[in-house]
Amino acid sequence: MSPVPPTAPPDGNRGNERNEPTGHKPEIDTAGNAEADPTDRNTNGTTTAASTNNNARGTATNGVRSIADVSPQQPLWRAAEALVAFGSSRADSSAPQVAVHQPPSGSTGGDTKAAQAATSTPTDPDQDASTTASDNTAGATATTADVEAAGTAWSTPGIDAHTLRREAYMRQVLRKTLKAGAQRVAVVCGAWHAPALAGPLGPTAADTRLLKGMPKVKARTTWVPWTHSRLTSASGYGAGVTSPGWYHHLFVQPEQPVAAWLTKVATVLRRHDLPVSSAHIIESVRLAESLATLRGRPLAGLSEVTEATRAVLCEGDETMLRLIGAELVVGEELGAVPEGVPAVALDVDLRAQLRSLRMKLDPLMRTVDLDLRKERDIAKSRLLHRLRLLDVAWGTRTDSEVRSTGTFRETWTLQWRPEFAVAVIEAARWGTTVRGAAEAKILDTASRDDSGVGDLTDALELALLADLGGATDGLIARLASAAAVDHDVSHLLTALPGLVRTLRYGDVRGTDTAALTQVADGMLVRICAGLPAAVTGLGADAALELRALLDTAHTAILTRDNEQATDTWLSALRRLADRGDVHGALTGRVVRLLSDAGVIEPGDSALRLSAALSVGSSAADKAAWIDGFVGGRGLLLVHDRGLLRLVDDWLTTLTDDQFVETLPLLRRTFGAFESGERRAIGRAVRAGGPTRASTAATGLDLARGELAMRVVAEILGVAV
Repeated sequence: MSPVPPTAPPDGNRGNERNEPTGHKPEIDTAGNAEADPTDRNTNGTTTAASTNNNARGTATNGVRSIADVSPQQPLWRAAEALVAFGSSRADSSAPQVAVHQPPSGSTGGDTKAAQAATSTPTDPDQDASTTASDNTAGATATTADVEAAGTAWSTPGIDAHTLRREAYMRQVLRKTLKAGAQRVAVVCGAWHAPALAGPLGPTAADTRLLKGMPKVKARTTWVPWTHSRLTSASGYGAGVTSPGWYHHLFVQPEQPVAAWLTKVATVLRRHDLPVSSAHIIESVRLAESLATLRGRPLAGLSEVTEATRAVLCEGDETMLRLIGAELVVGEELGAVPEGVPAVALDVDLRAQLRSLRMKLDPLMRTVDLDLRKERDIAKSRLLHRLRLLDVAWGTRTDSEVRSTGTFRETWTLQWRPEFAVAVIEAARWGTTVRGAAEAKILDTASRDDSGVGDLTDALELALLADLGGATDGLIARLASAAAVDHDVSHLLTALPGLVRTLRYGDVRGTDTAALTQVADGMLVRICAGLPAAVTGLGADAALELRALLDTAHTAILTRDNEQATDTWLSALRRLADRGDVHGALTGRVVRLLSDAGVIEPGDSALRLSAALSVGSSAADKAAWIDGFVGGRGLLLVHDRGLLRLVDDWLTTLTDDQFVETLPLLRRTFGAFESGERRAIGRAVRAGGPTRASTAATGLDLARGELAMRVVAEILGVAV
């Protein structure tokens, strides 16, 4: 079995000197990490062993009596077995059999270290641990300073009701255990709770009042393997250790840790084909040690070796430094649990669903087609989508070999890999069922401040595909709020197609999308209102980006098959087509979209193209208009010889310089056509043929135009 990894003391007070209690012999270590606080013997004969984690609050210092004697190289479950064999009763109060209420939003959960870090002068969080690394050959233990600081914080007011209820239940378990005749009791819990357990337990009535009215529920507990990624997490029960790989190195390499670490760094860089010589390593060690000396430190810490790595091995390249941080400073290590340990509740629920749906975790790749009109197939689809939300990529969506124009078919490629079992265990922190965990994770992702309208739309689409009804309402409310304050039309245009797809899938899957329809309608109104300003003053690149967004939004709106939404959208496009200050790539595309929708007659399209190619515009502007009008749709020129003749005549009037200027854009436009379309256009140009006459009225006053021409001729000094 893999040993429990060494971790750092809690951030904010990283003292790592060993605490050597006198007058007694350590007997067992029951910490969640390799380190453990000294245990406390209270007046009731209860002994507590509290783990150090990011929420460490320490233990009381009166009557401290350590009972740690299990080597930190042994995993925690070995320590627990040794504890039971030693003759004590283990009261596992971490899993109370009562309903656990979530702590209030914004609560730190008693994180005194975070509070200290927020008010103290920034220091090197990794320095103290490495300073005493050479003396710390048996594994670090939590310091008495941490214990005293946590005990002081616990005695101050402001502990939330959630924590008080948990500690009340812990004391109830202790009372019950002591009443049963136990003389020596070890409590495995977070060190933050130790002050509430180490002293006199007090009267039962106070704790009973705190727990009154809370319903009892059944709970099952199990072990999960540790991972370095979980150790870096600072929330929940994560250790909050930002550099577990560094601390593991200090733990296993007490002799010359700096030289050994920089040798590992060189190995990583060489593995990525980067040249690193022995001289680089030697100079890096010298630089790190010199920096430590200048800063008055007996040994270089992580900050010194990082600066030496950046300067010598990476030559100032931050990308290489981030690579080292991912592979070494954090690393990818995985612990293990003994055989026979109960599976996590999430894994139990997953396997129950697999049995119900008759799905096997096959390591061989296979493709399955799901018909969403069948109850079992739609349940399989929902399960696969939920697993993907939990980063368990057992199934991957692929294109179906069976042609289908509907939305009732999904094709998945399934292949189970061993690492997915670990991913399921890691996802267990989100919930005990696949559906509940997926809902919790997607809501957590959507609640982040950097979640934009597009991100929320994608999340909502995934939630609907996975049938996460518990998350849908929250996502819709969050999306409505974000869309109301987002004035960037490009963001709204990006989000709209996904929103329309969500509406369509909702119809197929029988989901109530009334609230989502209101969000989509409101978003469309804001897009139409903001388009006139959004298309003004755009350069060529920005116009092409916006044109792509208009294409996808137009397709989505027409696919929605909502007459009111379609009319609103086409009216906005018509107003853009009549403007003369919009980039040609946009104007040409808008005219084409309106023509395809039947809003503009073919003759009107020809007149607009003729006007765009007339005198007064640069050759580049004319080419951009053509690119917008016919880009990606060569069949229009094949079937409408009048438009083809206009383009051909314009090309023949270009000078050599103008032709060279417009050639790249024209090559891109016509090169995007299918080969058959290009051949048909070539044959039509060679054959010539009649040009379809336009019968549309021009709306020009020829008499007034003649007067204007006379004035212009007089100014230019030419005869009319």
